Amino acid sequence: MKKRILIISGGISKERVISLDTGRQVAKELIKNNYKVKIVEPNFKLLNLTKLFKPNIIFNALHGQFGEDGYIQTILETLGIPYTHSGVISSSIAMDKELSKKIFIKNRILTPKYFLYCFDKSKSELVKLIEKKIKFPVVIKPINEGSSVNVFICSKSNIFEKIKLLKDYKKIIVEQFIPGREIQAAIIGQKKLGAIELKPKRKFYDYQAKYNSNAKTKHIIPVDLSKKNYNKIMNLAFKAHTLIGCRGVTRSDFKFHEGKFYLLEINTQPGMTSLSLVPEIAAYHGISFIKLIELVLKDASTKK
Repeated sequence: MKKRILIISGGISKERVISLDTGRQVAKELIKNNYKVKIVEPNFKLLNLTKLFKPNIIFNALHGQFGEDGYIQTILETLGIPYTHSGVISSSIAMDKELSKKIFIKNRILTPKYFLYCFDKSKSELVKLIEKKIKFPVVIKPINEGSSVNVFICSKSNIFEKIKLLKDYKKIIVEQFIPGREIQAAIIGQKKLGAIELKPKRKFYDYQAKYNSNAKTKHIIPVDLSKKNYNKIMNLAFKAHTLIGCRGVTRSDFKFHEGKFYLLEINTQPGMTSLSLVPEIAAYHGISFIKLIELVLKDASTKK
């Protein structure tokens, strides 16, 4: 008998649209394969609908704040029902770009140099700090957003113009810009799923490059790497996945420059849309979309 799956999607983050798309596509695939499925928003109806539907597993299809930062996971823990993807602690660590970077650095995983900016310096002071610690160009981004929301590459001439766009955040990360190839590596459970290279026509693989089909980002699989380097990137992704205590599926984003892999971040709730990378990587390795979903469901747990 097929299981009853409750899918939580939507939410209030800047990635709401992507979350709804993930939820719809996962639901469609599950229904096609005779699962009983309900989709619910993470609002006041969640607890009542959960009691009425009595799901075997909750599929967390949320992205961004409140969905992959430990918040919804804390609520799900109280239900005692297995839920997909990472738990409370690992979700909160992975979403916090500063905290995850500290873990990468401590465990000798190469990541771009950075510092925090709290909107407390003049333009000249900030420029001097960047030139002293990192050098231009730099990347600026919020500490706790996903899908490259509000991420900008900045030169000395436009740094304050771009920083003004992030004024609603209390603090942001100013990070060394690493040129080179963009390669993403996926892990599911204890399995190294595979990697894919991206060649965006935009400056980098930003929100538009990820989710706008007209952006025409080129996806390259298999990735043109030596066996040694391919194993290295997969081992680094697995190491990050394990260090942070992730479960289910994760996708680690790397830059490959001058023979070195720089880990930018790890994503605990990668998209499951028609333009998403993890389903594409899985398909290349002979894992259908439904099989991928079932592997995620199999790794569901109530453990933190």
